[in-house]
Amino acid sequence: MDTLSGKTALVTGASRGIGEAAARHLGELGVNVVLTARTASDIVKIAGEINENGGKAIAIQCDVSNYDDVLHTVEKCVETFGSLDILVNNAGVVEPIARITDSDPVTWGHVIDINVKGVYHGIRAAAPVMEKQGSGVIINISSGAATSALEGWSQYCSSKAAALSLTRCAQLELSPGGIRVVGLSPGTVATQMQIDIKASGINPVSRLDPSVHIPPLWVAKAIAYLATDDASEFDGGDFSLRDEGNRARVGVG
Repeated sequence: MDTLSGKTALVTGASRGIGEAAARHLGELGVNVVLTARTASDIVKIAGEINENGGKAIAIQCDVSNYDDVLHTVEKCVETFGSLDILVNNAGVVEPIARITDSDPVTWGHVIDINVKGVYHGIRAAAPVMEKQGSGVIINISSGAATSALEGWSQYCSSKAAALSLTRCAQLELSPGGIRVVGLSPGTVATQMQIDIKASGINPVSRLDPSVHIPPLWVAKAIAYLATDDASEFDGGDFSLRDEGNRARVGVG
């Protein structure tokens, strides 16, 4: 992971869970980190703690469903640190969990705005910067839901399937310019999202024992691994942390 030191990463949805863990871990590895979230208070605190521990981080309020927000964030990232080497498209939501006939069209669409458009916005804003550099890595947080059908999760399954397709399309289009694009399917992670899923009582995921969920740090370590050239064999697909071999590559499990 020494090869990551001095690089710059932008992590969306960095106020908690996977995003927070990724920002902190990358900071510890010497990566300059830009943390984003829809509300600023938590990411300002996290960025401050990264800086206090010898890292370099800034916090930028950003709604990934708004392209202008994302573009401004990328511009600020380059202005501050001089480059954008790693984009972690992590921001995502699963709620509201509801069967299709009980779902609200507006809130169903809001999930698509974040989980699909947010990933597209990140790629669209970051790719020109990375193409100019001749290098970069885009990591899209995926899910087993991308290839599964789960009751009450039509919005989430559909959005993650779309994000996987974006990963494949972006790798096809951007790889000639030196940009790697890869998905990361972590499995179930001990975050607030799992608490919300359990409270819903819908589908088998809500009935999982909390002890089976992996810690966010494992996902953070996988993100760091995927940001290195050692992981290039996984480009254009989803790297699954459920796979024991992949866990060994990352050094967790």
